[in-house]
Amino acid sequence: MKVRRLVWALVLLLGGCASYRPLPLDRHVRAPIQPGDIKVDAAVLRLFPPRHHRFDPERGLDMTDVAILAVANNPQLKLARDQRGIAQAQAFAAGLLPDPVLDLAHATPTAGPAETSPFALGLAYDVETLLAHPLAKRAANASAREVDLNLLWMEWQAIGAARQLFVRDVYQAKMLAVLREEASALAGQHARLVAAGGNGDVSQTAIATDLAAWQAVQARLRRAEQQHLKTRQDLNALLGLSPRARLHLVGPANIAAPDTTDVTRALNDLPRRRPDLLALQAGYRSADARYRQAILAQFPAIGIGFTRARGADAIYTRGFRLSLTLPIFNRNRGNIAIAGATRKALHDEYAIRLLQARAQVERIVQAQALLVRQRAQLRQASAFTSRTLDRVRAVAQPGDVSGVAKTRLRANALERKLALLNLDENLLEQKVALQLLLGTDRGFERADSSRRPGSPPA
Repeated sequence: MKVRRLVWALVLLLGGCASYRPLPLDRHVRAPIQPGDIKVDAAVLRLFPPRHHRFDPERGLDMTDVAILAVANNPQLKLARDQRGIAQAQAFAAGLLPDPVLDLAHATPTAGPAETSPFALGLAYDVETLLAHPLAKRAANASAREVDLNLLWMEWQAIGAARQLFVRDVYQAKMLAVLREEASALAGQHARLVAAGGNGDVSQTAIATDLAAWQAVQARLRRAEQQHLKTRQDLNALLGLSPRARLHLVGPANIAAPDTTDVTRALNDLPRRRPDLLALQAGYRSADARYRQAILAQFPAIGIGFTRARGADAIYTRGFRLSLTLPIFNRNRGNIAIAGATRKALHDEYAIRLLQARAQVERIVQAQALLVRQRAQLRQASAFTSRTLDRVRAVAQPGDVSGVAKTRLRANALERKLALLNLDENLLEQKVALQLLLGTDRGFERADSSRRPGSPPA
């Protein structure tokens, strides 16, 4: 009767177990072609400046819209969020208390005198696992925190990459417009030279020189078109869109650069706000807890339990059972060494990452100062070349349109105009990188409504 009751109790316990649910693979998955096909959570929009940003792909995508789409639909972020779910499940599992072990044995006499069938019933519990439970839970929670912060750092990087590609696209489009305008002007000029050459007014050498200049601009235009296409493809991939997607980018590419005071303050605050540094801190805490857990495991493992039995002679007995691991050979020394080395590696990795983070910021600040000086010099040279070219055009005779000096001046003016655009692009991309490394913009926040408690503010 007691055995039957025990079986029914086990059946009731199994009734609360999880059940299997199929999750078939999607063999027809396709990347969206239109940005409007991407579902963006309202919680994502509230985390980008200005608050409650109006996200409407029908009117085009500005810099903030592109960053929102990157956080909402980037394929790598989707995989990272799945890994975050695994880490949270592991932390949940580590927080559960170990289950007791129930032993049941029943025998049927086959020979000799016997008054009844003997049985043995035992209930045991692993005390060592219970004692190590707080450390295991602490280590798992710290690991989950590390995964969560690494996800946040990936979101920051996705925002920065989206902004940089937006800036690059905008300025490459400006360069294309300049090159197309110059190619069109040179095509008209060359046609006039060929006509004048038919009348003997222009030498064939001048016509050949002009043709070479036109072809050089055309070749540069083709390279610029290829670069612009690659930028668009990279942006589509970052946003999780199909390569066939055609984005309509609108709005300016403006970034507010932090001043020297803001940079100094943010550098001092890096260990408390950079997600990758906070993730390393969490990883170190997890390794430290596992090191403590390994040290605790060197002591004898204890298991205790209670027994209830009945012999073939119908005599009942009750008692207790104690199991003890003798720490003679192993003593968990291998796991202690591994845990200690792991903690030391994370300790050194954090110090190196912090030094690298500060060095990256300082390098960008120095590079920006250099680009600002070069830009000022280039603007002066470009203005001088433009004025010289205007004077040459003003004094040129009606038939004198083939001067080699004028062709060189025009090529020089074009080169400096493109160089200025390239410098402006580099300056803006570096400002985006500086905001990413320092986290000085409100866009570098957790774009996830289910943020774990304690995630760093932006």
